Amino acid sequence: MPFVTYCDSVTPEHARVGWLTDDVVMPLRDAKPSNSLKHLLHQTEGDLSVLVPDERQWIPLEAVRFRPVIERPGKIFCIGLNYHAHRIETGNQERDHPTVFARFADCLVGHNEAVWRPKVSQKMDFEGELAVIIGRSGRHVAVEDAMQLVAGYSAFNDISIRDWQRHTTQFTPGKNFERTGAFGPALVTTAELPDPTALTLTTRLNGETMQHTTTDLMIFSIPELIAYVTTFTRLAPGDVIVTGTPGGVGVKREPPIFMKAGDVVEVDITDVGCLRSHVVDEPEA
Repeated sequence: MPFVTYCDSVTPEHARVGWLTDDVVMPLRDAKPSNSLKHLLHQTEGDLSVLVPDERQWIPLEAVRFRPVIERPGKIFCIGLNYHAHRIETGNQERDHPTVFARFADCLVGHNEAVWRPKVSQKMDFEGELAVIIGRSGRHVAVEDAMQLVAGYSAFNDISIRDWQRHTTQFTPGKNFERTGAFGPALVTTAELPDPTALTLTTRLNGETMQHTTTDLMIFSIPELIAYVTTFTRLAPGDVIVTGTPGGVGVKREPPIFMKAGDVVEVDITDVGCLRSHVVDEPEA
């Protein structure tokens, strides 16, 4: 059963963790309201199967506000150019090592929430991706052992502000504008999804398919990414690796397609879920 981080109309300021079904969210039995999903990953060493819902309580989806699946990851690593179709459309050469950049936790936003097109740019682009959520700590992890660190998967829209991304060779500014990292709707565990290479990822803008791929086409596999990252830093429960976007991004279309206020973008991954966001212009401060 997928795990979600949410708040409701009764206590909108308090995020809780629950189980997601087709039409309701059920709070977890025996979990304290203060327990975040990151805390529960630490507590269970990534084995969320020990957590069960309180079936006496349920909240209809229309009364739920989704938060980012992991609200405050310690580390968010994003992988660039990890599908050949995207590498080719951007004119980049093959590389011996993954392209890695970081996002900050305060740019994240949950499923069905607004993403902000910043005031300083009209070049806001979609990037549908599979996110890997870490459940166990590890450093210097071998490729053959890497999947033992994984708790589960979610969908991610690694929204890019293209002109700011290209100010220099470093991607950081264009990848960290407020409310541009959509993450959700749920964490689907490895027990439910044992083979992350057998998924289909589709990004739709206003119902039109923009990106479509299968996850077996990644250049660097999930175990290879984990092994590479843990060579230079320790991964901890609740950390996130966002595994890269396929071809079809808006900036490389003729003419380019950028998101604007009123648009709806969906990242739909089989057996993982459909992450939906609506675009609004950044409000006045």
